[in-house]
Amino acid sequence: MLETLKAIAKEAGEVIMTMYERRDYKTSEKHDDSPVTTADIIASELIEDRLKQHFPHIPVLSEESDHENYNERRKWSSYFLIDPIDGTQEFIARSGDFAVNIAYVSNNEPEMGVIFWPVGEAIYYAEKGRGAYKEDAVERQKISVRQLQNPESDPLIIAISRRQAREPVLSRMQTQRDIQPLPTGSCSLKSCFIAEGKADCFLRLGPTGEWDTAASQVIVSEAGGRIVNENFEPITYNRTVSLLNPNFLVLGDQNVPWEEVFIARRPRFR
Repeated sequence: MLETLKAIAKEAGEVIMTMYERRDYKTSEKHDDSPVTTADIIASELIEDRLKQHFPHIPVLSEESDHENYNERRKWSSYFLIDPIDGTQEFIARSGDFAVNIAYVSNNEPEMGVIFWPVGEAIYYAEKGRGAYKEDAVERQKISVRQLQNPESDPLIIAISRRQAREPVLSRMQTQRDIQPLPTGSCSLKSCFIAEGKADCFLRLGPTGEWDTAASQVIVSEAGGRIVNENFEPITYNRTVSLLNPNFLVLGDQNVPWEEVFIARRPRFR
C-alpha cells in the first residue's frame, strides 16, 4: 500500500507542476474565504480516482471533496485522508513550498503518511513502526529529528510561516534561549523539515483540517518527534462532527522540556 500511495502522490504532483509552470489554473474562494485553485480540484479528483481503483473498499476523505456525514464516517474502521495541495497560498504566491498529502488512517490513528514536495523533487513517507524516510533525485535515507547536545539550553530552530505574522507565535514562547526562525511554507513541509532535523519545532495558530496533520503525524512520530495540541495532548481523527484541528505543535527532540518553551492554553473552568 505504501508504495502505491507514493506513486499516486508523485503522479498528482506531476499534474500540479504542469499547471504551476504553465500558470494554467484559476483561483477562487471557498465558503471559509480560504483560496482554492483548479489545480487543487484536479489533483483531488486524480488521487481519489487512483485510490478507488487500487483500494475500492476503503473510503476516501479529501479536503476538496464533499465530506460524508459524521453518522456515516464514524462507522469507518479505516480510510484515506488527503490534502491534494497543502499550501495553496504558497502555490498561488509561487514560492514552491506546497505539497501533496496522503494518509491512511486505521482505528482513528494515522498508520501511513506520504508527503510529496513537487518543486523540491522530494517525497517523505512513513509507516507506523517502520521508521521515516526521504527520497529525492540523489538518494533514499532514513530521517530523524535533530538531537540537541544540551536539550535544556541549545538554540532552537522554529519553522515559521512566510504568510502569517510572527508575533502571535513568538509571543507564545516563554523561553530565554536563542530562537532562530526558519521561514517556510505549508504545514506539512514544516513538519517534514522537523522530521529530517532542519528545524526543531513549529506552532500552528489558526484553522486547519485533519488532512493537514495526518500524513505529517506518522512521519514526525516515526522520526522521533510528535504532534500535539496546544495543551500538549494528542491530535484526534474522525472522532467528532467537525474535521477541524485545534491549534497544534510539532515538536522534535523529545528531551527538550517543551512545556517550558511554549505557553500551554489550558481550558478555563467557571
